[in-house]
Amino acid sequence: MYAEYYGLHETPFSLTPDTSYFFMHQGQREALNTLRVALEQGEGLLKIVGEVGTGKTLLCRKLLASLGSGFHTAYLPNPALPPTVLRRALAKELGIDVSRVRDQHWLTQQIHERLIELAGSGLRVVLLVDEAQAMSEESLEALRLLTNLETEKTKLLQIVLFGQPELDHKLDNPALRQVKQRIAFSCRLQPMAVDEIAGYISHRLLVAGYQGGPLFIGPAIRAIHRSTRGVPRLINLICNKALLLAYGKGDCVVRRKYVREAVLDTEGARRAGRAWLTWSAGAAALCSLAGAGVWGLLP
Repeated sequence: MYAEYYGLHETPFSLTPDTSYFFMHQGQREALNTLRVALEQGEGLLKIVGEVGTGKTLLCRKLLASLGSGFHTAYLPNPALPPTVLRRALAKELGIDVSRVRDQHWLTQQIHERLIELAGSGLRVVLLVDEAQAMSEESLEALRLLTNLETEKTKLLQIVLFGQPELDHKLDNPALRQVKQRIAFSCRLQPMAVDEIAGYISHRLLVAGYQGGPLFIGPAIRAIHRSTRGVPRLINLICNKALLLAYGKGDCVVRRKYVREAVLDTEGARRAGRAWLTWSAGAAALCSLAGAGVWGLLP
């Protein structure tokens, strides 16, 4: 709605994990560097854990896009699969014709032979598993067994698990102690600091085509930090709604009052004490703006 008004060619705060909007804040930098070093060293099983909305999927896709020609990558976005289906999905990612599958032993042998073939071509095979907290214990154990596929000197398959903190709780189960002991590197994805949020917002606006002066003023950015605790998904939600409110008022900048109104309409955002209650009318205003399409509301 507001894109043309602010000189944007697209909405800058979409929740879609678009790698062109990837912003290298400290938490992402530490996680990405850990992964790159571990993968170059040939470690078998790696883990990245982060709270909901901290950018795990975007980091996963950034890693996919940044690995060089020396890697062959496989990606499982939805690993809530039984072990038999999980192996088929991996085989398909490796280019194996799964329509000819006879049994699980045959499929595992085909995966092994394909990994040897890729290694012989000088390629390291990396499997990236998103939403790993959704995996069953049996499927996690199946992944561990796949990391046993190796030559005398190197692992034939490296696996990176991306998951919510529930993944750590699951791995604390004694039944999964062998999986936990195989994790060579682990990193927890941290949210952004207040100074990083300003850079994050500016970066996304720039990618979306914005060429004007500061659009989010200081008090608004501090209010965003307080209400989101630096979680990117919440930042995107609130920034999008605050821009919509500013547009509806015909304002050229996003002020703290628009952020406060957006917070009231955002599940999971932190509301700072009784002062926020004075803005309760803002949530209704935001709904009205969205429902009316905003078009007739500019002065």
